[in-house]
Amino acid sequence: MQKKLPSVAYFCMEYGLDSEFKMYAGGLGILAGDYLKGAKDVGVPMVGLGIRWKQGYTDQLIGKDGKPYDSYHNNAYDYLIDTGVKVTVKIRQRDVVCKVWKVDKFGNVPLYLLDTDIPENEDAWITGQLYGWFGEERIAQEMVLGIGGVRALRKLGIDIDIYHFNEGHAVLAAIELIKEKMEAGSGFYEALDKTRREVVFTTHTPIIQGNESHYLNRLEYMGAFNGLTTEQMVHLGGAPFNMTVAALRTSKKSNAVAQLHAETANKMWEHVDYPAPIVGITNAIHVPTWVDKAMLDAAEKGTEVWEAHMKNKKALIEFVKERTGAELDPNVLTIGFSRRAASYKRSNFIFTDEKIIAPLLENKKLQIVFSGKAHPLDDTGKSIVSNLVAMSKKYPNAVVFLENYDMTIGKALTRGSDIWLNNPRRPLEASGTSGMKAAMNGVLNLSILDGWWPEACEHGVTGWQIGDGFESHDVEVQDAHDLKSLYKVLQEEVIPTYYDNNEKWIEMMRNSIQSTREQFAVERMVKEYYELLYNA
Repeated sequence: MQKKLPSVAYFCMEYGLDSEFKMYAGGLGILAGDYLKGAKDVGVPMVGLGIRWKQGYTDQLIGKDGKPYDSYHNNAYDYLIDTGVKVTVKIRQRDVVCKVWKVDKFGNVPLYLLDTDIPENEDAWITGQLYGWFGEERIAQEMVLGIGGVRALRKLGIDIDIYHFNEGHAVLAAIELIKEKMEAGSGFYEALDKTRREVVFTTHTPIIQGNESHYLNRLEYMGAFNGLTTEQMVHLGGAPFNMTVAALRTSKKSNAVAQLHAETANKMWEHVDYPAPIVGITNAIHVPTWVDKAMLDAAEKGTEVWEAHMKNKKALIEFVKERTGAELDPNVLTIGFSRRAASYKRSNFIFTDEKIIAPLLENKKLQIVFSGKAHPLDDTGKSIVSNLVAMSKKYPNAVVFLENYDMTIGKALTRGSDIWLNNPRRPLEASGTSGMKAAMNGVLNLSILDGWWPEACEHGVTGWQIGDGFESHDVEVQDAHDLKSLYKVLQEEVIPTYYDNNEKWIEMMRNSIQSTREQFAVERMVKEYYELLYNA
């Protein structure tokens, strides 16, 4: 790295720093939290900007009817540091005061959180729940993050060279930067050009519907134009105003979160005029947070790999018993699967043909532990969760569902499983960092060649691939192709190796750990962000 590094402000709606700190919903937040920890470890000049969520994201518990139900609770944190700074953002023609807190408790660079839940505000609700349920609420939250975030930096006296937007939620910060330059005398296009030199953007979601857009008249009514005209806003984000498009047009460079995802993202946004170039910088994980050091040491020495793993597996089995009452068998091949219950991730895919899977469960050849939340408004996702819960009742002590997925569950599963299953519809998995956590813990990936896995998979050496990278616009065709491959690899390679060739299994565990421990550690990711984005 260069001696003089640019100072970076990293904007994100959510941060997964610790289970007790309920400021995250899922993978986006976990990635952001790991990145801030990695930045601290490497010693780079960076701060984070986010929102202090009063209730965070949903607690999703399973009812007696086997269905998931959402609940919200006010959270208090005695370790937040009051900076004494307040900034104002005009929302719906009213001044909304944002109090700025600081948190650096979790081995992270300073993270500044904006909070509207203070007595001065009629609109205290804005920072209530992560990802507001209706359009106006979401826009208000994005105004607090983007506009309020830039103003907080100014008032805190923190000089910034690069503004990094992690997803499009933060793009209203670019509007604020443009406005600042126009107020200093620049015309719109000059201000836009200057802003582009100091903004970079990370895109995640490879599904058009997952890239947020807002009606222009709603943005204008909320005050999100922030001094710009309708024509200027359309120039940036189109009509309706697409947050990702605006981020691509206001940044000098953008990145996707895996090499395959870079191909997908470039195709996805090729219709956009004058976007920032999209390069691939594969996500990574904060190793001290997620990986058992005993596994790393054992893989290095080449001894006691199995013993270290079995200690983690027995800890997972005890964890499952405490949470659910289910009693898993430490001698049975255990599959872990935990991720958001979205239809393209196909959480219940392995149960598609019960004629194949039922004998494996009933004859104690296989046991599976699932976890994951559905978005509170996603009825399809909730039906997937209900299906998994039903399977846990149908196959007691062979199938388990752990409710209310969080970092604690994620850590237990990625350390204690034998196999990490991932079967999204390619190419819809942007990255998939849970698989990296599993791999470094010696948990062998059994995965579709999507997200990060094509960069790490050596079939039968570091893990196993499902299928051959096949893609089809016909969902039924793709599902049938992938299912056949999943069952074939599981029955003909994974299960025989586990039960009949322990020596090979242990060797694969070592290969998995040694081949990923540096390449997918966050230090590499921090270095690439500075070299490929910030200094570009």
